[in-house]
Amino acid sequence: MLSLIVFLPAAVAVVLAALPARLPARVFVGTWIAAALADLALIVAAWVRFPGAATSDGYAFEERVPWIPGVGVSYHLGVDGLSLPLLAMTAVLFGACAVFALRETRRVKPYVLLFLALQTVCLGLFAALDLILFFLFFDLSIVFMYFVIAGWGHAERARAAALTFFLYTFLGSLALLLGFILLYLAAAPHTFDIVALAAANPLAAGGPYAGLTLLALGVGLAVKTPTVPFHTWLPPAHTEAPATGSAILAGVLLKMGTYGFVRIAMPLLPTSWRQYALVVLVVGVVSVVYGALVALAQTDLKRMIAYTSVNHMGYVLVGIGAAGLVVAGDAQARTLATTGALVQMVSHGLITGALFLLAGVLHDRGRTYDLGAWSGLAARTPRFAALFAVAAFASLGLPGFSGFVAEFQIFTGSLPAAPVPVAIAVTGILVTAALFLVALQRLFLGPLRVPDAPGTPRAVADLRASELVAIAPLLALATLIGLAPRFLLDVVEPAATAVNTLVAR
Repeated sequence: MLSLIVFLPAAVAVVLAALPARLPARVFVGTWIAAALADLALIVAAWVRFPGAATSDGYAFEERVPWIPGVGVSYHLGVDGLSLPLLAMTAVLFGACAVFALRETRRVKPYVLLFLALQTVCLGLFAALDLILFFLFFDLSIVFMYFVIAGWGHAERARAAALTFFLYTFLGSLALLLGFILLYLAAAPHTFDIVALAAANPLAAGGPYAGLTLLALGVGLAVKTPTVPFHTWLPPAHTEAPATGSAILAGVLLKMGTYGFVRIAMPLLPTSWRQYALVVLVVGVVSVVYGALVALAQTDLKRMIAYTSVNHMGYVLVGIGAAGLVVAGDAQARTLATTGALVQMVSHGLITGALFLLAGVLHDRGRTYDLGAWSGLAARTPRFAALFAVAAFASLGLPGFSGFVAEFQIFTGSLPAAPVPVAIAVTGILVTAALFLVALQRLFLGPLRVPDAPGTPRAVADLRASELVAIAPLLALATLIGLAPRFLLDVVEPAATAVNTLVAR
């Protein structure tokens, strides 16, 4: 079942590749929408079956086939409470982007093929239980996103931004590969299997070798997350990427970094994680505060949203860092912090994906993200204004949205371990509230002003049907999680407890 979920988009891409590019654009985009909905239906079926389907090692729907047996590499897939919500979020976001792409007119066939291939590697990474398989999907995501930014980005700067993204994140992936090799060499017998490495705990004694391994993994995953100071590739990549590219980059690809921390670094290097958890926590706090403050200073809407991603991913690091610091007896606090970090990944994907698609709508209407070029849009574009306001309030963690559930759990679970750093991190919420309120005021209040329209402003179209159908479900899901999170927490909490049990060994 997992192989079908992972490779269905790639199979559809192979079929579409055989069709002539002169066919109507809606043939390609419509097929992508159908594939995304089919994939989502399969994941929902897996979710329904999940509670009773887990095997003795905690994973459901496992598939294992020897791939390179001489070096202990296998095609090993499986899902648990860490990965299943991220698979679902990935399918939802790609489905939203597919509907949003109904407006795309530039080289539609290769555009759709790239996104279908990118969907497969994203799903594959969250289902991978072998380090080399994880690395393969990790690297392919960089390649496909490079072509999305370079081919469909804005103007001549898109290629430079794509090259920066590729080189920076590829360098991070090399550090990640080094960490994987060090883990492989430490295991006896040698293996890249994540489940086997977690059971064997080859670096339980800690020491310099284990510290070097964690450093390599940490740098590789921090670049992808991204955290301060490895975040500098993110703003230009987002600014120049198309709206759908930014939505997938922020909503899915950034989670590859944070997911890697929870799936690999924490359970496979528990001793070193506890030893250096304070460093992770401090980096998270710096990312929270720095990301919020720099976002507040932006006049470009897309760059502002990009820096809020640094801020929100910082909360994830605060949660998982605190989980390594909390005393062994306070299992509830550890579970709360880790569960909050995982919910934050899902929440950020949905909300920030919606924000980037909304930014794409704004750019489509006026060819600029400059906040100073717009004002008074609420009267002319009420649907756009309403959805943007909902997304903004959801992003700043207002009660009733998924962000509040995630951040409340992170702070509650983290306070016993590090009250002062966590108190500093809480200020990030205040700054985030300020920056979104400023953006709302500039865009929607005051006299009507649109770019390149001196005198009487030209008409500005409100959300089209396809844009509304793409964005509204993302915010509806964020609201559902905020109001009734039990369906998600019932899946995530047991997996978070299992990870913390491994960390506390």
